[in-house]
Amino acid sequence: MAFSSSLWSSLFVPNPNRTNILPRFSHKSSKPPLSPAFAIPPLSTATAADVSGAIDGTTVAVVSGGFVAALAAVLSLTDPERRRKMQAEEVGGGDKEVVREYFNNSGFQRWKKIYGDTDEVNRVQRDIRLGHSKTVESTLLMLKDEGSLQGVTVCDAGCGTGSLSIPLAKEGAVVFASDISAAMVAEAEKQAKEQLVASEDGSAPVMPKFAVRDLESLDGKYDTVVCLDVLIHYPQSKADGMIAHLASLANNRLILSFAPKTFYYDLLKRVGELFPGPSKATRAYLHSEADVERALQKVGWTIRRRGLTTTQFYFAKLIEAVPM
Repeated sequence: MAFSSSLWSSLFVPNPNRTNILPRFSHKSSKPPLSPAFAIPPLSTATAADVSGAIDGTTVAVVSGGFVAALAAVLSLTDPERRRKMQAEEVGGGDKEVVREYFNNSGFQRWKKIYGDTDEVNRVQRDIRLGHSKTVESTLLMLKDEGSLQGVTVCDAGCGTGSLSIPLAKEGAVVFASDISAAMVAEAEKQAKEQLVASEDGSAPVMPKFAVRDLESLDGKYDTVVCLDVLIHYPQSKADGMIAHLASLANNRLILSFAPKTFYYDLLKRVGELFPGPSKATRAYLHSEADVERALQKVGWTIRRRGLTTTQFYFAKLIEAVPM
């Protein structure tokens, strides 16, 4: 879900120093260095109301930099897994059922607003919108880097409201767009019909084919498979199988975005779990780049390019993988 996707559906951690957008990608296999230890802003920078109004899953606690180390000890006293199990029990299933339930109900309304162009968003939601749009822009740059997309088949797995599928169709790609949420798919199809209109010469883009599917039920073969901001909903044990399945659908390229797991981001995520939002949301999982790369290598794929998008409340690692 594009964070139904996704962005990032349930976790956004502040990088308070600046807005870092890195649309340029490296072909080198070495990992880009992370910024040195960030100074987390004081509470006056982002109010609790701002954050809880935008992030209803793992709410981020915004605290002074000197307090982060002390919080590490407190984290051992929390039990976010207990809340996660309660969510699963309420919908009668595991992560997949929680994601489906959330994005067909309260999550759909929240993320439709964030992905859209309405002014009825607070500053945190607006920042998340910016971060997600930059990830989409970077993905389009990757896709167009090797030439025209005219006639190229693309599977947009976790299409959300169509933020990537619609621009791809405008570029001439033949798009199959899917999402686990029927509400998201309906909205994406509505947006596509409104935006993909015939030009003055009478030509019109090929309308994407939309379907309600989870990642594991996707089939077919495509030149490129893209999955943005979806893996955050699943632990690495499940993500490995999903990555392998997505790779099996792609002939040439697989593009993924995920929330990178580093000591700093993992600590802030756990701090956020001390302050769960009032609304029920999905569980949030970070993934180390090494684990994602290992999962790809197991099925004969290698990472060719890497990128990173960070704003104050959004961060996403973006990779392009190709067959070995």
